Amino acid sequence: MSSLSTRGFLRTFKHLSRGARVSCAPAQTTARLAGSPRRTYSPVSTQLAGRANFSTTMIPKSDAMAAPAPARDYDQEIVDMASYIHHYKIDSGLAIDTARFVFLDTMGCGLKALEFPQCTKLLGPVVPDTVVPNGTKVLGTPYQLDPVLGAFNIGAMVRWLDFNDCWLAAEWGHPSDNLGAILAVADWITRTNRAGGKLGNGKLFTVKDILEAMIKAHEIQGCLALENSFNRVGLDHVVLVKVASTAVVSQMLGLSEGQTRDAISQAWCDGQSMRTYRHSPNTMSRKSWAAGDACEKAVNLCLKVMRGEGGMATVLSAPTWGFYDVNFKGNSFKFQRPYGSYVMENVLFKVSYPAEFHSQTAIEAAKRINAKLAAMGKSAKDIKDVTNRTHEACIRIIDKQTKPMDNFADRDHCVQYMVATMFVFNRLEASDYTDSSEAAQSELVESLRRRIKCVEDPQFTADYHDPEKRTIANALTVVLNDGTTIEEEVVEAPLGHRLRREEAKPEILAKYERHLKPHFDKSRVQELVDLGNNPEKLYAMEIDHYVDLYVKDKIL
Repeated sequence: MSSLSTRGFLRTFKHLSRGARVSCAPAQTTARLAGSPRRTYSPVSTQLAGRANFSTTMIPKSDAMAAPAPARDYDQEIVDMASYIHHYKIDSGLAIDTARFVFLDTMGCGLKALEFPQCTKLLGPVVPDTVVPNGTKVLGTPYQLDPVLGAFNIGAMVRWLDFNDCWLAAEWGHPSDNLGAILAVADWITRTNRAGGKLGNGKLFTVKDILEAMIKAHEIQGCLALENSFNRVGLDHVVLVKVASTAVVSQMLGLSEGQTRDAISQAWCDGQSMRTYRHSPNTMSRKSWAAGDACEKAVNLCLKVMRGEGGMATVLSAPTWGFYDVNFKGNSFKFQRPYGSYVMENVLFKVSYPAEFHSQTAIEAAKRINAKLAAMGKSAKDIKDVTNRTHEACIRIIDKQTKPMDNFADRDHCVQYMVATMFVFNRLEASDYTDSSEAAQSELVESLRRRIKCVEDPQFTADYHDPEKRTIANALTVVLNDGTTIEEEVVEAPLGHRLRREEAKPEILAKYERHLKPHFDKSRVQELVDLGNNPEKLYAMEIDHYVDLYVKDKIL
């Protein structure tokens, strides 16, 4: 029997063995699903014999409250996530310190997005002027919202400009997107409990608690991404934000491990976003608020489970109707490593440019070549053509050499546009993507963009997937109009890579400070920067007091 047939048989066997109408031979069946530890399935007669007789104590206290299914009934992938959330202790100093930089950087990225009306038009309460007592406060704004809408607001802000952290593997993504859900819920719970409530067992969250929650969200999203490509089946990576945020938020709300399994199953069952809004001909701004949408749904699902909604034990593996058969071509998830703190320790920062991460080293290479051109008395006007030796993911996601640049979303996901802008203006800023920008209106940028071609280097692709390297290499070769060829400029690891982390830290803090300045006076900027540089004081600060430092009477 083929492995696919075996897997289908085992799913059907597992599905049917939960009913009481099937009888099987007394022998046990042992099998291993792809990506799952070895599990043993007992015949129905054996299972029923081992169960206690029915009694009224098995009925939930309220008919409205669903009793969580036992762990043994759940897909192992969901069991492992819930167990990690409830039992794993974060003891990595490197992960905590990295999370501090991720946290500050992400807060700054959210503030930067408020400079763009395309983002701010989507923020705030559904009903104008609504203020939720003890609700989530949205940084840089006067809004105080329920935690569901608060998660959308914060999540949309931090992702809007594609400037927060990044994780690249079989699937791509931005794990700090999860801060939208984590911060919204922590702030709401803390404010409510300070006012006498008992949410999340009465906890008052500190910044340190937020960092630990971020580490776990990063880990779930990143470990799922290592070996499983959602983009190849047309799904957007924000499905992983929804799942990771759901797992973490459920524990923050004080749900049991069983309820966390239920909530995670709801996230997998929820309708998943398609990637079409990231690709021609449908590229549009939804890609900038998709993570906010995922955060919003995660919090909403957790609150439903908190109120008594149940879960679906085989939401992944159920034949025909499960996630694997419906959305993943019948394949099970594969896992490279157990959950720990690996992802946060190795996460990528976007330090220099607000650009899709696969382009970062190409833009850095272009900047270096600009210096060579200047020394030769040349400029972008003297360039005949450019070849970018790159990795496969860059070509698949952002190679748009001849595609028209219709909007902001097209430009910030086109490696040719970003490199051409750097060559022409010796800069790349978020404002360079808007329709009315100097770069978008430049005939030279458009002409040069169409003369930049990408060619895959298989070694770059191999290094991209190598767990010990995870480089994101690009190499530019420039030919001038007079026939001169400038020596190829190779950049393998961008400034935000683990291999350049110490070099990047001062730049990450400088980026954070730049993003603060348009919003706050000098004293508040200095207060926030000093706090960020004082881990002991920062970690101990309760999150509502910290968020209060970012509150404004009005948006810019």
